[in-house]
Amino acid sequence: GTSQESTEALATNNIEDCKPNFNMIEEHYLELCDNPVQFENASAVNNVFFDEANKQVFAVRSGGATGVVVKGPDDKSTVAFRMDDKGEVKCIKFSLGNKILAVQRTSKSVEFINFMPDLPHLEYSQECRTKNASVLGFCWTNWNEIVFITDQGIEFYQVLPDKRSLKLLKSQSINVNWYMYCPETFVILLSTTVQGNVLQPFVFRSGTMSKMSKFEIELPIVPKPAKLNLSERDIAVATIYGQLYVMYLKHHSRTVNSPGAEVVLYHLPREGACKKANVLKLNTTGKFALNVVDNLVVVHHQSSQTSIIFDIKLKEADSAMNVHQPVLPARSIHPYKIPLTGPAAVATQMPVPCELYSSTWSVFQPDIIISASEGYLWYLQVKLQPAVNLLQDKGKLMDFLLRRRDCKMVILSVCSQMLIGGEKGSLPVIATVFDKLNQVYKEYLEAEQSYTMAVESGQSRGNTAQKRPVRTQAVIDQSDMYTHVLSVFTEKKDTSHKFIIAVLMEYIRSLNQFQITVQHYLYELVIKTLVQHNLFYMLHQFLQYHVLSDSKPLACLLLSLESTYPPAHQLSLDMLKRLSTANDEIVEVLLSKHQVLGALRFIRSVGGHDNISARKFLDAARQTEDEMLFYTIFRFFEQRNQRLRGNPNFTPGEHCEEHVAYFKQVFGEQALMKLTSL
Repeated sequence: GTSQESTEALATNNIEDCKPNFNMIEEHYLELCDNPVQFENASAVNNVFFDEANKQVFAVRSGGATGVVVKGPDDKSTVAFRMDDKGEVKCIKFSLGNKILAVQRTSKSVEFINFMPDLPHLEYSQECRTKNASVLGFCWTNWNEIVFITDQGIEFYQVLPDKRSLKLLKSQSINVNWYMYCPETFVILLSTTVQGNVLQPFVFRSGTMSKMSKFEIELPIVPKPAKLNLSERDIAVATIYGQLYVMYLKHHSRTVNSPGAEVVLYHLPREGACKKANVLKLNTTGKFALNVVDNLVVVHHQSSQTSIIFDIKLKEADSAMNVHQPVLPARSIHPYKIPLTGPAAVATQMPVPCELYSSTWSVFQPDIIISASEGYLWYLQVKLQPAVNLLQDKGKLMDFLLRRRDCKMVILSVCSQMLIGGEKGSLPVIATVFDKLNQVYKEYLEAEQSYTMAVESGQSRGNTAQKRPVRTQAVIDQSDMYTHVLSVFTEKKDTSHKFIIAVLMEYIRSLNQFQITVQHYLYELVIKTLVQHNLFYMLHQFLQYHVLSDSKPLACLLLSLESTYPPAHQLSLDMLKRLSTANDEIVEVLLSKHQVLGALRFIRSVGGHDNISARKFLDAARQTEDEMLFYTIFRFFEQRNQRLRGNPNFTPGEHCEEHVAYFKQVFGEQALMKLTSL
């Protein structure tokens, strides 16, 4: 069978057939990964073990004599070797990095074999120190550090592979019923006292072992006389949102009038006391198993063949602080078909449906499900799209999605969906969603800003080096919104333009509320939409009341509207002036937009036309390929020359020879202004 580590074996025989789901809307929000780790299934000759620290499956054939195959989380990490059959293997694990193998065959000692290039493959052994103690198991906490857990305490050793011996670093006497290890945090949890419900955690860090504060799990009923009452299959340890929790599956007790089982979360901080933090209401009874995926607590229920998920950061409106209901209705894990492989597989054979919620499944933290009888290890995954179909409340849906790992595209699709068939009534919901997105966006911008400031002020040289903030998928910025949602939305023919503008303004309002600088392309989208629908009065109002913030790109856009909306020219110049743009820069802006006459008109209006470069204007006029425009500009400068120097011709310093040649070529020499003598 599986090793004693299979704490959460689901054991019951009343497995029903999976009911076909005729509902076409995808509702399975949990699935098994596509590429499971495959190993030789458990049998009379093959024992299967799982090491939670390295996430490795060991298939041990006939005590190792006919081979041990170790499969890691990815295919590249397979190891195969043989060892002498010295009796039944109880537990087998590699140290971190596969450097040293430890094998337990008796309740008194553990054997070691070096797997390092320059050291011989010879076994060496370590007996536990305490007289009459039984070794319950062991945990590697480093490549060369190991903890023995006995029924009378723990012994912390350093392994010296070159000397083929172990050195005791520290030990602690305490009566132990069972233990649990959380490899992510290097915390070992011991069940102590007669009832087993006082838990004592120890944490291990590079050669040191520290006792954390012990705590008591509140049992639903206290047996008389006292006996072991807290089973290790009702406890799991996992990291959720970066914090360590002990999860206790509190079964429904018939004496107490409770509606069903619950999962009680105890928060285990690095320092300080462990506190009861959250209660997850399961609203049913039976056999359960726990996983944690993407910071969600997943509770599998065997008899109904369904699972539910909880998010401890989602606040329930109507209940006590930290009592949680499932985020979504119970659903089965997505049906899984086992592809047939190997020489016997024929192309025409159909893949076999896998029996989900099988009694032979073992569940490991955080997100692993193993079927030893079929030889598969799966990672459990959350699918976000079905959650969208099942969670109607858009605000709650956003809170849920924003905390998930791969959320960006799903969130953007929700935003697009919510704008379809636009109703005025949906604006408050849209506003709520925009605000939730922009809050996360703003927090990221602020973190990024304080990081930049710390780096610039040289604080990061100290030992409190600030980490650059990680940009998660939940950060949806203006370009994401523009590209995937708003620009597409404004093209919709079947939506009222008033609604389109209301939505754009709502997004801009939300950005302003969080004091996020609005990117000019959003304003451009508003202006283009207004112009498209001839809503010039609205455009005028927006500019007049500074709803659209001044910017140079925006001023340029207004200039280009002059032909459809003449007042735009003046609106644009006013904006450039408010931005205290230098006159010559305004000229550059106008010329870059091919507004050559506009530029000339502007420079005359501010009285700078005597000092401008003729060549620059003539170049710009040539680029427009408009001969009449070129003629007009050329004539203007001839007149200026005449007025300033009494001669219409250009001086060599003005470098206008090619333009004079072009003028002659198009309009003929006789069209040049004649020198008029006084």
